[in-house]
Amino acid sequence: MDELINGTLQRLPFDDGGRWSNVTSVLPTIDTATAGEETDFPDETSRFSRPLLTFAAVATITIMVTGIVGNLLTIVALLRCPKVRNVAAAFIISLCIADCLFCIIVLPFNAMRFIQGTWMHGETLCTLITFMQYGSVGVSLLCITMISINRYIMIAHYSIYPKVYKTSWIMVMIVACWLFSYGFQLPTLFGVWGKFGYNHQLGTCSILPDDEGRSSKTAMFIIAFIIPCMIIVICYSRIFCVVHKSDKRMKNHSKSQCNIPNNLRSAADPASPLSAGSSSSANNNSISYTASSSAVKVAGAARTAADARDAKARRNEWRITKMVLAIFLSFVMCYLPITISKIVDKNVSVPVLHIIGYIMLYLSACINPIIYVIMNKQYRQAYKTVIFCKPSRLLGFGGSSVGEKWKDIGYSYNHSRTMVSQVSIAEPESPPSSRLRQDSPHPQHLVAIQDS
Repeated sequence: MDELINGTLQRLPFDDGGRWSNVTSVLPTIDTATAGEETDFPDETSRFSRPLLTFAAVATITIMVTGIVGNLLTIVALLRCPKVRNVAAAFIISLCIADCLFCIIVLPFNAMRFIQGTWMHGETLCTLITFMQYGSVGVSLLCITMISINRYIMIAHYSIYPKVYKTSWIMVMIVACWLFSYGFQLPTLFGVWGKFGYNHQLGTCSILPDDEGRSSKTAMFIIAFIIPCMIIVICYSRIFCVVHKSDKRMKNHSKSQCNIPNNLRSAADPASPLSAGSSSSANNNSISYTASSSAVKVAGAARTAADARDAKARRNEWRITKMVLAIFLSFVMCYLPITISKIVDKNVSVPVLHIIGYIMLYLSACINPIIYVIMNKQYRQAYKTVIFCKPSRLLGFGGSSVGEKWKDIGYSYNHSRTMVSQVSIAEPESPPSSRLRQDSPHPQHLVAIQDS
C-alpha cells in the first residue's frame, strides 16, 4: 500500500517547492483510463436506450404471466380430463413443467435486468439462473423430439408401439430428457468446461470461456439443438411419406369398389359377413332371401358406424400430429432471432435486434398453450372443464376422476380406432385364406390408442 501511494505521489505534478503545479495535466489521464474501462466492459445502460429497456421489461412480464397461467392450466386439464390423457399428453405435461419453471424462475430476473439496466443480483444467482435457463430449454426441445418419435412409431411402426410405450418406459423417457438436459451442463456449472457468468459484451448471463479458453456452447448447440431438430425433421418426413402412400392406396381402393355393382360389392369383399354367409348358403342351401336381406342391412350399418369411428379417430390423431409439428416450428422460429443476432451482431451495434431476439426467446415458453387452443378441439374442451369447474362427463370425457391411473399400455382395442388402421392399407395384401380386409383394422394391425 505504501509503495502504491508513493508511486502515485511521484506521478503528481508538484514543482520543486512541493506546490501543485498543474491540476489539469493529470485529468486527461484519468478520463482516458475510465473511458477505456467502460469500452472494455459496457453494460445495457450504455448500449440500450431506456425506452427500449422499458419495452423489453413490459413484454417479459406479460410473457411471464401468460406462460405461468397457460402452462399450469394445461397441466391441470391434461391430468383431469381422461379423454386427452394419452401417451403424447405425458410428454406434453413434461414440456409444460419445463416452460413453467422457465417462466417462474428465469423470467423474473430477466425482467429486473431490463428494469435496472444491468444485472444486479450477484455472480451466484447469475450462474444458477443461466443453468436453469439452458436446462429448461433443453427439456422442452427433447420433449418435442420424444412426441415426434411417438407419432412416427404410431403411424409407421405400429406393430412395436405397445411394446415401446408402456407406463414404465414412458417414465424412463421423460426422466432421461430431464437428466440429459441438466446433466450435460454440470461440467459448465463447476467450471470444468466453460463457466456460467455475466457477459458484459452482450449484457446478459450466459456461457463464458473458462480460464483455458474452453466453452461448451458449440457442443451444446450441436448435441442439444441441431441433432434433435434433425430427428424431428426425419420423423415428420417419414410420417408424411407414409400418410401419402396410405391416401394413394385408399383412393385406389375406393375406385375399385366404385367399379363393382352394388348388388355384387358385398360378394366381392372377402371379409364381408354377407359373403361368408352367401358362400355357406350356396353350399348348404339353408339361408332364406329374407335372412340375407337382414344380414345386408346389419352388416352395412355396422360397417358405416365403424368407418365413421375410423374417420373421427383418424382426424383426431392427425390433428395432434400437426399440432406437435406446429409446436416444433414455433420453437425454431422463437430461437432463430437471438441465434442470428449473436452471430451477425457480436458487438451489439444494433440493440433493437438483440431485444427482439430476447423477447422471441421468452415467447417460446408461453406460445404452446395458445397452439393447443387453436389446433385441438379436445384441448379447448379440457380447458373449459378446468376454467368453469365442470365435471368431465358434461363434455363427454367419460368420467372426471383426477386419480385415474395411466394405463399400462396406452391403447385399448375396444376404444375408438385410429389413423393407424388406415395406414395399414399401404402394406401388402394378406393371403386370401386369412380373409382379413386391408382397409379396416383387425387384431393383427390395430393399434387403437385413446382419442387425442
